[in-house]
Amino acid sequence: MTFLTKTDARTWLAGMHTRISRGEWEPPEVVAKRRRAAAAADEARSIGFTTYAKRWIEMIRTEPNRSGKRRAAGTVRSYASKVDGYLIPEFGDTPVREIDIDRIKVMTTRLDQIPSPLNPKSKFNGITRPVLTVLMMILRQAARDGIIPAAPSLSIPKQESVRHDAEHDESEDIATPSQVDSLYKATPDRYAITILLAAWCQLRRGECLGLQRRDIEWHPDGGATLHVRRQLNVNTGDFSEPKSEAGKRALSVPRIMLEPLRKHLEDYVASEAKAPVVPVSTRGSVPLSHTRWGYIWGEAREAVDSVPNRFRFHDLRHTGLTIFAQEGATLAELMRRGGHSDMRVVLRYQHSTMTRDRELADRLSARVETALGAA
Repeated sequence: MTFLTKTDARTWLAGMHTRISRGEWEPPEVVAKRRRAAAAADEARSIGFTTYAKRWIEMIRTEPNRSGKRRAAGTVRSYASKVDGYLIPEFGDTPVREIDIDRIKVMTTRLDQIPSPLNPKSKFNGITRPVLTVLMMILRQAARDGIIPAAPSLSIPKQESVRHDAEHDESEDIATPSQVDSLYKATPDRYAITILLAAWCQLRRGECLGLQRRDIEWHPDGGATLHVRRQLNVNTGDFSEPKSEAGKRALSVPRIMLEPLRKHLEDYVASEAKAPVVPVSTRGSVPLSHTRWGYIWGEAREAVDSVPNRFRFHDLRHTGLTIFAQEGATLAELMRRGGHSDMRVVLRYQHSTMTRDRELADRLSARVETALGAA
């Protein structure tokens, strides 16, 4: 800093001495740092939604969640699809601080008008709620970063069924043992075991396709234990761990499928410990993909007239767990069998346990009435 005259310099110096005596003086580097921070804060507060949303996606891809675990690749991909497909086209470069309740309501109305790809006649499309959920996650992070004072107070609507209308009977999602057997027979032999694994061992699709020979433990008495240790990831096509620790479990193989399983291993599975139980080709080393299995399942379902067209492969798992509940399994046993970590998910089988409870109550009544009649 230079001055034209000594008088200018002395005047400036006197001013600095005055500020020092009043305790108002700060070192130049401190002042510069504060100004840079203020400028950065102003820039952050004016950041556009597209820029911040991309930054948020990168953050959740690289940083662990609150439980200290990295998010699954499929989860990140799902979030990114909501951002790229719906949120960025809606908000673009709108500053994040300008996204309020009114703007969100406009977007919600527009999303609600999109017909459901699964069921065009449904009142719900299965799109609005997931998109709103991701938007609120982004806005809550923006509040933590100090970009906005707080996230808008928004109530996200409850997820409603998309596949079915209000008159749908839940019993249609449960197959009979004969329907399961028909689906098993309608599926090509080297893939048919997948039907039984889903229905009678209650495995998810990725768990079925991720099974290896070493995961099946045979016992001297002829029984077997199935160990679920991995899944075939639908997004990456690679093996990954189950969604939660509860997904890693050991299951007793029901007697009804011991012989079909033994024969399948002999005829179609290679002898190596890591050989896939459901390979693409006989005794192959590559597991069947989700896409390929989707076509096989679709053809098998269409070949069985008694099975509804909207009956999903996942409904086989639902069938098995329902029968398991009807046989008197407790909620804890259902959670363990199905690999659930959230009891609220298992409560859907409560109607099955209540049916069993009514049957037992009727038996009790009959016994009491018999005893009273004898007396």
